[in-house]
This record gives sequence, C-alpha cells and structure tokens, in this order.
Amino acid sequence: RFTEYKPASDHRSYLESNLRSDGWEWIERRNVAAKFPTDFGLVSIEGSVKEALIEEIERLGFVKDVNVDLSYNRGLLGAGGGAFENGRKRPGKIFTSMSFSEEKHCHVSGLSNSSINWSRHLLSQRSQVTSLFGADALWRKGYTGAKVKMAIFDTGIRADHPHFRNIKERTNWTNEDTLNDNLGHGTFVAGVIAGEDAECLGFAPDTEIYAFRVFTDAQVSYTSWFLDAFNYAIATNMDVLNLSIGGPDYLDLPFVEKVWEITANNIIMVSAIGNDGPLYGTLNNPADQSDVIGVGGIDYSDHIASFSSRGMSTWEIPHGYGRVKPDVVAYGREIMGSKISTGCKSLSGTSVASPVVAGVVCLLVSIIPENKRKEIMNPASMKQALVEGAAKLAGPNMYEQGAGRVDLLESYEILKSYQPRASIFPSVLDYTDCPYSWPFCLQPLYAGAMPVIFNATVLNGMGVIGYVHSPPIWHPSNEEGNLLSIRFTYSEVIWPWTGYLALHMQIKEEGAHFSGVIEGNVTVRVHSPPAQGERAVRTSTCVLKLKLNVVPTPPRSKRVLWDQFHSIKYPPGYIPRDSLDVRNDILDWHGDHLHTNFHIMFNMLRDAGYYIETLGSPLTCFDASQYGTLLMVDLEDEYFQEEIEKLRDDVINTGLGLAVFAEWYNVDTMVKMRFFDDNTRSWWTPVTGGANIPALNDLLAPFGIAFGDKILNGDFSIDDEQSRYASGTDIVRFPRGGYVHSFPFLDSSESGATQNLLLNSGMNKADSPILGLLEVGEGRIAVYGDSNCLDSSHMVTNCYRLLRKILDFTGSNIKDPVLFSKSVKQDMPLYEDDNHLSSRRTDVNFSMYSAVLGKDLICRTDSRFEVWGTKGYNLHIRGRNRKLPGYDVIDLGRGLNSTIDTSNSRRPKFTEKNKGDYFGNRYLGEQLDVPELVASQWLVPAVIAITGW
Repeated sequence: RFTEYKPASDHRSYLESNLRSDGWEWIERRNVAAKFPTDFGLVSIEGSVKEALIEEIERLGFVKDVNVDLSYNRGLLGAGGGAFENGRKRPGKIFTSMSFSEEKHCHVSGLSNSSINWSRHLLSQRSQVTSLFGADALWRKGYTGAKVKMAIFDTGIRADHPHFRNIKERTNWTNEDTLNDNLGHGTFVAGVIAGEDAECLGFAPDTEIYAFRVFTDAQVSYTSWFLDAFNYAIATNMDVLNLSIGGPDYLDLPFVEKVWEITANNIIMVSAIGNDGPLYGTLNNPADQSDVIGVGGIDYSDHIASFSSRGMSTWEIPHGYGRVKPDVVAYGREIMGSKISTGCKSLSGTSVASPVVAGVVCLLVSIIPENKRKEIMNPASMKQALVEGAAKLAGPNMYEQGAGRVDLLESYEILKSYQPRASIFPSVLDYTDCPYSWPFCLQPLYAGAMPVIFNATVLNGMGVIGYVHSPPIWHPSNEEGNLLSIRFTYSEVIWPWTGYLALHMQIKEEGAHFSGVIEGNVTVRVHSPPAQGERAVRTSTCVLKLKLNVVPTPPRSKRVLWDQFHSIKYPPGYIPRDSLDVRNDILDWHGDHLHTNFHIMFNMLRDAGYYIETLGSPLTCFDASQYGTLLMVDLEDEYFQEEIEKLRDDVINTGLGLAVFAEWYNVDTMVKMRFFDDNTRSWWTPVTGGANIPALNDLLAPFGIAFGDKILNGDFSIDDEQSRYASGTDIVRFPRGGYVHSFPFLDSSESGATQNLLLNSGMNKADSPILGLLEVGEGRIAVYGDSNCLDSSHMVTNCYRLLRKILDFTGSNIKDPVLFSKSVKQDMPLYEDDNHLSSRRTDVNFSMYSAVLGKDLICRTDSRFEVWGTKGYNLHIRGRNRKLPGYDVIDLGRGLNSTIDTSNSRRPKFTEKNKGDYFGNRYLGEQLDVPELVASQWLVPAVIAITGW
C-alpha cells in the first residue's frame, strides 16, 4: 500500500525507479477504477528473491506496507459452504457461510459445524416484508429511494431483469468476463432492496442500483478486487453499500482499513453479522466494526433466528471487553426476493436481513432533501436513527439483538427533525432489566471485585472526526452512588464517526455491606470541527444512564476468578480447535470468554450461587485471599516466572483453590495439521495444541503435577454422570496421597497410532488418568484433561455437575464421596521422566502472539484500581528449594532437590534437573516458530498487494 493516492502508472514508475532488484513484475488491473487515482498496486514476486525484495519495497518512503492478496471464498448455505472440509483447507480466504439457504428449511454453517432444522410450514400467502416495516406509509408520502446511490457488492445482476427500474451501472471486478449474476445471490439482495415485482417488493424501488460484481461464479474473491471496487465506490460518491460477506479474520488490515475509509467518505455500510449462531462470540467482520451497521436475523415471531451470530465483539477481548453487536436485527427467515432472471423465491439468512436494513436505509436517506443529505446523513447519524428507533424485543439479550428490531417509521420520525449530535450506544445499562442486560444483570456488583467493564460505542453524527478533550464524569443520583468508583478508558480521537467509552466499575470498600441499587449518569462531551459555512466548533454532551445492583461482598468460598489473560485465539495465530472431532471448524475463534463460548457455564455457576470474576492481567494482579478458586480453562499462553512463584504461594500459604481444565497437546499431531494456505502463500502450523501443556506443566510443577501428550477420546461415567472425553489429555505426574480417576480411552495422537492398531487386534484399552484432586498446604487443587465439556461451541456432553463438585472442593473443602473414594487414592505418585513430557516446539516464534514472551509484567486496566500499572501483589523472590514452614514437601517419589532460576527474564530458564525437580520439562530454545498469518512463504510467483492510504 502506498501513502498517497496517485495514478497506477505513477506508482509503477516509482517502484521501477527505486527498486534495484529484479524478480518482480507489475500486474495491470484492468477495470473501471483504473481511470481514478489509487493507493495500492499489485506485483508478483519470484520466490527466490521474496524476502529480500519485500524488505527493499518496505524501505521505500512512499510505501505504507506490503500484504498478501488475500482471497475471499464464500459458499451458499444450502451447499454447506465453509473454509474447512473434513479437516482440510479449501481454496480461498477463511470465511464463514455468509449467504442464505433456499426453502429446504435447513441451515448449515460452514464454521459452526451445526445444523438446525426448521419445522415452520410455509404459508401459501407470505407477508411482504416491506409491509411488516410499514414501508408503504412512506411510499404514500412520496419517498421511494429516489436519487439514492446503492452499491451492492455481490455476484452481479442481469441488465434486463424485469424487477428493477433503475439499474444505473454494472461493474465487474473479477477475472471472469461477465457482468451477469449466474448464482442468484446478488440478484436476490438487489430485489430485497429495490425490487418492484408485486410478489417480492423491495423497500426502495426508485433507488439507483450500482451492481459491483466482486465474486466469481465459483464464489471466490480477492482483496485487491475489493480494494479497487471500494475505491471506485468512493470516487463515484455512493450513498449506501451492502456487503453480505464476512469471516473471523478482523486482522486483514488492507480490507479493514479500506472499510474505515469507505465510511470516512460518508458511505453508509450495512453488513450481515454472520450465520454462525446460536454460538456466541461468532460475529463476522466487517459487520463487527463500530462504523458499520451490523445486522442480525429474526423470524416472524420476533425470535432471534437460530443461525444469527451472537456477540460480543471478540477483537477487543485481549484489551478488556467486547462491544454490543449486532447493532439491530431484521427479518431474515423466509424472505421473498428476486430470482436470477424472473420470478420470486423465499430465502433465509443474515444475508437476507442485511439487504432488508439496507433497503430501509435507502428509504430513510431519500426523505432528506438531496441538497442537504450529505450535511445530515452519515454512518453515525443513520446508526443513531436505527438504534434509537428500534423496538427492543422481550426475550433476547443485547448480544443477540443489539438495539432490537428495526422500526422504519420510528427512525423516520427521528430523522425528520435530526440535528447533528453525538450519542452513546447502548445509552442505558440497567442491571434490573434482565435478560436484555445479560450478563451484567445476572451478577450484581460488590466491593473487592475485579472491575466490571462495560464497553459502549460513541456515535458522532457531527462529523467524521471528533475529540474528547476532558474525561467523562460520573453523576450519581443519590448519596449511595458515591460508593461506586468508575475509571474510564475512551477514544480521545473519534474516527471515523465512532469511538469507544469503557467503564471500569468498582464498589468502594466502604460499600462491602451495602445492598441496593445505585443510579446515575455518565456524561462525556464530544467536539467536532465546524461544518462548511459554520464558524463555531460543534459540541455535544453524550449521556449513559446506569442502574446497578449491588450486594454485600460474597464469602470467599463462593468467589471464582476466571483466567482470561492466558487465553490466545484466532486471529492472529493458528490456534487449533479444542476438539479434533470437529473437522469443519479447525480454528479456535469464539473468544474463549465467560460471555462468549463459555456463557452457558457462566449461567450455570451463577445459578449455583457462585460469583465469577474475570482476570485479564497476569496472576500477580489479584489478591488470592479474596477468592475460593482460580479457574483456568483451555489456556494457550506462557507464564511469567513471577506468576509461577506467586501461584505456589497463593495455594500453599494463602489457601487458594486451583481448578485446571486442560486440552490436548501433541507435537506430531500439530505437525500433521500443518497446511499450505493459497491465500497468504504461506504454511500455517498450529501455534500450540488445544492448550499449552508445556506452559501448564511449568505452572503446576511446584505441586508435582504434569499433563501428558496423549489425545484421548471416549465415553465414560463418573459419579453417575455420563460424559464424553473429546480430544483431552492425560495426567502423567501426580503426588502420592492425591485422588486420581482413570478410564480406558483410545489415544488418537500420532504417537498413539501404533497402540490403537494393537487394540484393534484384540488388546484391551489401558486406563488413562484424567482427573486428579489434591490437598496441598492450605489450598486444594483439581486438574482435568479436557475443556470441551465446558465449551458450548462444539460440546458433546457437559460436565457442569463435575465442575460444581470440583469448585465445592477447591473453594469449600467439600469432598464428594465418589470423587474421594479410597479406591482412587494414590499410594504411590504418578511420575513421568522429563524427557517424556511434552516439549515446546523450537520451529515457531511464539512470542508474536504471546502476552508474556518478550513482554513486561504489568497489571492492566482490567485489574483492581490499586494495582493498575504495577507488577501486582506481594511480589518477592523466593529462596531456592524453599520448604514452606509447617507443610510437608510434596512427594514426587524421588525427593525435592529442585533448582529454580528466579531471574526476571521474560521466559523462565531452568537448569538440568532430576525426577524430583519442581519443573517437569525444559525449554528447548529461545526461538519458537509460529505460522505467520502475513506472507511468510510464497509460491512462485506470489501475488502481493502493495496497498496504502
């Protein structure tokens, strides 16, 4: 990408004049955008000079960056589209199925691996979706979408289609020589927006249709096609743009930044939120962006469609907490639209709901006089009209419905008298409004807790850029409101059109016994430059209303702390799915958060009387004396040496309970999962296994516990509860005196293949230890080798009952008689030599994705206010081979002569050890390798997008 817009010939000349190396060739892009200045260029590079030439290009002063030309591939839901099939990567960019299904009433999501049957009988006389929104009322007033330029980025449309009166332009951005729609996708979308057939009316029949054919007949597209098409949409002053595609990769920066540029140029973008419901944490990009109107789907009974993706936005989780999405919902099931050449048909999906809202937007734009449209209408003001006019549905929560069902006539009333202003969405956080305010309404605030973070969006209808010059202010409604302490993180510069306002809320210590409701408002002032013809700066005060439930601080035994900090997900790294049985969804991309794919577990724990808080900082950043249990589930990151030492002290001295749910880790299997991605022209290798077992083993080594490298599968029963062990690992070290449960499973790892062949010859399965329970010092530990039974994404059976019994033990020392049966008590320790423990891969650079390796230990803004910016609580260097007074040394079978390096290096290094050492395995080197999702290994020649802005 280049730093300036210039004719493509100028960019080419610039490269030819400044690059000394050969081995590259400029690729001409022959499309209608060629006559306009551009900010990127395409070149092919020979593999032999790839790295050196890319470095040379990146050093040029007018080059912004170098990126691979990513390919988008979208499949129709009825055809079962998706990025992976039977564990293999399909050609094209990783995507979710963003289209719709026909009248088969069965939705299959390409990445969710789920199938939902619809039993609703089709009525012979279907309702017009336009009449359900009251579009005819605006038609009678003379508003029909006239003079509104609607860009439809899809599969094209036929020029002579009888359903459309105003097809202004058709452009082809693909490598196929046709403008026609041969799939029916683009035609249907256009029909919902602007069709005029009596059987399948669109919302705005006079809208000017600009059909951008960006997908081939094989449903493939490339980033460069989108960039050219986006630039052309900007150059030709489109008003509205509908984009019914999406995927989990929100780090495709050339694409995402061009979306920002689209909206910054006052084009209102509407996009489908995704068809990966009912799973949470499955929002698709670009609909998950705050400047885009993200649309979810409902049925005619105002129920959230099962296929509609749920929030929250996951790209913000590593930095705090996600935002509310979708923005709005609209009817997306059994909607009538145009066929390819003539006639109508009924389809379903969020790609149907998206053009419903796009049609509503076109109709609303047309009510503003043409000479004032650009002054009033922009992505922020339109979103304000939609979310403020929406009808909140009774059953769904905010991460399912956003503001609610679009209400065309209410939004019309808002826009009739609209004056540019800023606002906050959602504008209310009400703990008494359940289930809409889930998860906040499910757990009240109390003193001593981790901050509760609420991340709202600032919509600035005053201008594309705005500023927050002074911090937001909390205005309590009564004296009790002073018990609430709020710290704010926020966008000081709001661009384009939107920013964020995060509230970090704590109850002060003097409120430890308070029970009641705290109410008040948060205000923030937004300033924007004067519009054309104005002199004064535009100013607006935004208001967020709070109504919060507060209870006395719960007892320690009922407080559970969830470790979010050590979780890594896709993107940016190839983090594999936890259950290897799921062949069509191999990436772990749902957030691994209490309020995404672990939301059912969260609800269950709350129903059981537990209070669950989230730790988004290192383990040094919480006071262990306040919590009954630290819950560590499916974690992929490393640990600071200070964390390992503090956790040992927290458990043995402070009485903290520790519950660990691990996952599979097998290097041979990870190597086998490697694949070449034709989009990024690079090899992708898993960054780690389902969990980072070598790191967990280091963390658990002071307690004499370690996991192995088996990948176990099978059904079993424990405490009269039937369970499925799905790609879990085994326990290979556990101290004498602990309780260990073992079951006969098959090992599906590469190293277990020989064993399984023997089993097929008639041998019995060997018992594998999977659950261990241990009292150590003042604390208690439980370890289990699988997390699939807690993760709602691809759960076979849940183990919530087992989890409750584990927490009863770790938090309250309540021992279930079956779990603590004498028959499973260890008379001798389990022990595996160091050289048989799982080792880290030396061929990947894990530090690229780690929050630990190469990083500073620091407590972030999701920890208690008193430790913000510090290293945490009670940090000190512990003596080597330290025997804590009053407690026996943990028996590993060979004594405890440990040698621990307590240096402050970012990665702990350990000396040679014997069987009695605390730490079970050594690091195999400083440089780890990880598949880079940027271009790292290109084919010859590789197509690279040099794009800019």
